[in-house]
Amino acid sequence: MSDTIKNFQLMAKPSGSVCNIDCSYCFYLEKYHLYPERKSHWKMDGSTLENYIIKYIAAQDADVVDFIWQGGEPTLAGIDFYREALRLQNHYRGHKKINNFFQTNGINIDDEWAIFLKENHFLVGVSIDGDRISNDAHRVSRAGKSTFDAVMRGMDALKRHKVEFNTLTVINAENVKRPKDVYHFLKRAGSRYMQFIPLVERRAAAADEHGLTLIQPDFTGQCAVTEWSVPAKAYGHFLNTLFDHWITHDLGTVFVMNFEDTLAKLVGQHSSCVMSETCGGNLIVEANGDLYSCDHFVYPEHRLGNINHDDLHAVVNSPRHLAFGQNKRNNLSSECQQCSVRPVCNGGCQKHRFNLSQDGRPNKNYFCEGLSLHLNHALPVMQDLLQLMRQGVSLVKARKIIRAALSSARQTH
Repeated sequence: MSDTIKNFQLMAKPSGSVCNIDCSYCFYLEKYHLYPERKSHWKMDGSTLENYIIKYIAAQDADVVDFIWQGGEPTLAGIDFYREALRLQNHYRGHKKINNFFQTNGINIDDEWAIFLKENHFLVGVSIDGDRISNDAHRVSRAGKSTFDAVMRGMDALKRHKVEFNTLTVINAENVKRPKDVYHFLKRAGSRYMQFIPLVERRAAAADEHGLTLIQPDFTGQCAVTEWSVPAKAYGHFLNTLFDHWITHDLGTVFVMNFEDTLAKLVGQHSSCVMSETCGGNLIVEANGDLYSCDHFVYPEHRLGNINHDDLHAVVNSPRHLAFGQNKRNNLSSECQQCSVRPVCNGGCQKHRFNLSQDGRPNKNYFCEGLSLHLNHALPVMQDLLQLMRQGVSLVKARKIIRAALSSARQTH
């Protein structure tokens, strides 16, 4: 990342942390403690929405501006909120093209929502953790009941109206044990673009002054990794199981962001912030307009300003935010600096760096063992795939060649 950030994403949380389900592992639900006034005024108001759209479009040098709507649960803001957002986008966009992305738990998605999303070309992400067993382990209603059937009805509405969608799956201590079950379920459900996010949270022994118990990496008090967090090595095995199946059966027909990101990295293309050398290009705006460097760092000390009062370009290029992004590169553990796969993973997400490294500093990524296990397994296969592609080998033939090679390797071992 250069000294000046010219293009970035500013994801909006129009409902803040308000949600219609009660996921036991959600790191964002407790953020309501930071905004007690939002109990009665939780939705982004019209003035904040307009300032967000005006300033976000104006701050982008690129000809394409991506609006990402997340939560909480963004459907709670209502369809009319997004109709107004579209009107404002069209009014202020100038020559720029606007894309809209919408991350939802799917429960409120019905025919009306699906028609609206289709007509306005929204790309929808559905949060679902797998089949009924996996999804309902943690993604439950406010009454502690199953949400699975409601999510499936929402996905059916999207498919019925041909809305383009993908799936986001949180890998936790339960579904990490069932990689193929999760993957095949998502395929049967119609997902052809999948994203798997590993879960780890630490819970403090006591809430801090703001009422928060799920803590950030530099917390030094008494705490413990939560019971729902996925063990690092288990996550590596999960990825390897999926990778072997995907690259030998579904390469080119199903897109798994975790693997596509690595392939992009190998050919010198842009990859996600998790694998980039630095970060800071994915900020968030809260419902009241507050700006943060990342939605994993919504803590008072990381608040950068407010969209209603501050110049967005100045906020994004402020010393505090630039230092946040550079810290990803500057605060690598001693193990990372010596690791053969560091040029690919770059130490992973800053949020996950809290384990003690060999030099005694708490900056080693919790998932280090799992990421190393996966990348050392997958990278040689990916390099072989890229070589085949450079030779003009079709994906169908490449899958067969790789399948034979992996089978031979297993027999050898």
